[in-house]
Amino acid sequence: MKLDPDHLHFIPYKGCEEFACNFNFYAYKGKWLLMDCGMGIAGKQYPMVDLLLPDPSFIEQYKDDILALVITHAHEDHIGAVPHLWPRLKCPVYCSPFTAEVLRRKIKEFTACKGMKITEVREGQTLPLKPFELEFLDITHSVLENLSTAIKTDKGTILHTGDWNLDPSPSLGKATSEDAFRKICGDGVLAYIGDSTNAQKEGSTPSEEEVRKGLIEVFKQQKNRIAITTFSSNVGRLHSIAKAAEAVGRSVVVVGRSMNNMIGAAKKCGYLNDLPPFLKDTDYKDLPRDNVVLMTTGSQGESRAALSRIANGDFKGVRLEPGDSVIFSSWKIPGNEKEINEVQNKLVASGINVISNTNSGEHIIHVSGHPCRDELKEMIAWSTPHIAVPVHGERVMVDAHGQLARDQNVPHVIVPQNGSVIRLEKENPRIIDHIETKFLGVEPRRVIPLESAAISERRKLQFTGCAFVSLVIDQKNKLLDDPQIDLIGLEDANTKSEDDTYDDIYGEIESSLIDVASNDLDDIEENIRIVVRRMLSHKYGFKPKVFVHAYRG
Repeated sequence: MKLDPDHLHFIPYKGCEEFACNFNFYAYKGKWLLMDCGMGIAGKQYPMVDLLLPDPSFIEQYKDDILALVITHAHEDHIGAVPHLWPRLKCPVYCSPFTAEVLRRKIKEFTACKGMKITEVREGQTLPLKPFELEFLDITHSVLENLSTAIKTDKGTILHTGDWNLDPSPSLGKATSEDAFRKICGDGVLAYIGDSTNAQKEGSTPSEEEVRKGLIEVFKQQKNRIAITTFSSNVGRLHSIAKAAEAVGRSVVVVGRSMNNMIGAAKKCGYLNDLPPFLKDTDYKDLPRDNVVLMTTGSQGESRAALSRIANGDFKGVRLEPGDSVIFSSWKIPGNEKEINEVQNKLVASGINVISNTNSGEHIIHVSGHPCRDELKEMIAWSTPHIAVPVHGERVMVDAHGQLARDQNVPHVIVPQNGSVIRLEKENPRIIDHIETKFLGVEPRRVIPLESAAISERRKLQFTGCAFVSLVIDQKNKLLDDPQIDLIGLEDANTKSEDDTYDDIYGEIESSLIDVASNDLDDIEENIRIVVRRMLSHKYGFKPKVFVHAYRG
């Protein structure tokens, strides 16, 4: 694709229409600016794939012209793909000090990232990257040191909000400054690129201060152990939990690698120093049952996370008993509902109380890090954009954000899809093209395209089973011995002697060998594969995979 270098373009490559893999591009005068590089969690439809990454093949062809990758904050859907993809891009990385600390910890395990240059930036700092000039603003979100970015060009200023809300009383950090945004936006920006997650929700997002108060009241009601799970990157929530535990006289035990890592990063950056020391899981067994608050990963039902393993009873040294309580201080990310419900059902079946915002009574134990409609209206009023481009959210959310912008009299509203190529100009802003967007899949020891035939075959085997047939034939295509037949995922091995399926396959093989007109082994294998698959499909009502290997004796 050739873009006119005299026009300013924005491409939401991934992260629009979904909650994962945020990856955004700005292009102007032959140069590229990248915003965020996140990952997603792979579903069960991708067997042995743990994570999803945006495929960087499109932007990789321009890597010599990439000026910077700016990471707005340390959530996995904005930062998680960097260690995997940076070796293919090798561009300078800019982010806040806390985000930089999180990223440095991530890349320790990636030798290909050894040469990564990470530059820390702060609110009010200006970064000249011709033809762009970036200025950063602090904005509240459910993670420390979250940044919005004003991208200045000779065509006008773009406000790239990132994820945000307008919490007036964050537990850590300072509240968002209206004056700072109004000053940087001046008489109005060319374009506002904004978070759509809560665009369907009226009002404003409650403050984190309300969560702290709610947790104190809920903690008071529990007589036995308390386990609480939340997003490990929400350091402000970890602070609220610890303060609530301190208020009711309980000790906090931290379980989960990512949570311990985030706490370490926060402390290195000067946060969480007003709290009593966190305890390790090795201290758990020595604490009275009514003294412990177990703070753990796994709020999204991740199978390898600490809470899932505790629910399964296989986390060494940490167990819950009937009468204990598990608090979900989080929301269900769309697509994760089934996994979360499975964990909660296991806990309830074990006699453990499960508490979330839906059954915590009048007490708030979780708030979103994203803006509701009143906050969106405020941001639009502060920035007075000529163009609004809603991103970050499912389609219904992005559409709702677009309609809200129209209701606020924004002159031009462009609702994109992943891969939309948007020309940002005052006269006629519009979508001018579309690029194909793809995912990569992260397996335990490699990264492969998600549309790989290997994953497709694996998924089919997972659902349909397979048949393996091995046979030895002479030069006249007669069997020299009984064929070896293995049915995987189709028949119970214990009933093999009683089932006639194997005899039916044997008969199909013999018939095929009689009818085959070729002596070529490839042709013979394909003929047998077709007849066996047809027979099995008739028997089961679906088409298993069939593999045939023929040898000359």
